[in-house]
Amino acid sequence: MINSETQSSALQGLDLTPLIDIIFIVLVFLLLTANTQLLSLPVDVPTEANANLSTLSDEKNIAINILTIEPHWAIDGTTYQHFDDFEAAFIHLFSANPKLTVIVAADKSAPVQPLMNVLALLQRQQISNTQILMEP
Repeated sequence: MINSETQSSALQGLDLTPLIDIIFIVLVFLLLTANTQLLSLPVDVPTEANANLSTLSDEKNIAINILTIEPHWAIDGTTYQHFDDFEAAFIHLFSANPKLTVIVAADKSAPVQPLMNVLALLQRQQISNTQILMEP
């Protein structure tokens, strides 16, 4: 049997400081990651599998291409090596004609990051008149 002197000396030798440090680190990590804001972009998609997709109209529009190889960005066939150049050209073109429809056409084997950059640009510019071109 353990007497009371042995039990009290064992409790005095137990240091809880590292355990408390770990708890606070986990708590801070959870607080910092719990408030991350996710960006979202509303997309209207057909509700039925056999729903007809709308075709492109003949009216004037701005065509953005996402290419497989670098440079990844093009506007109406003109490629841009850097996204900053692409962004400036797009903003200039769209501000001259804000009623134009923006059509985003991405190659199916293109990387996702260039497309996400374009979608973020459209969202920052608050452009909602957009179509995404897909192969049937």
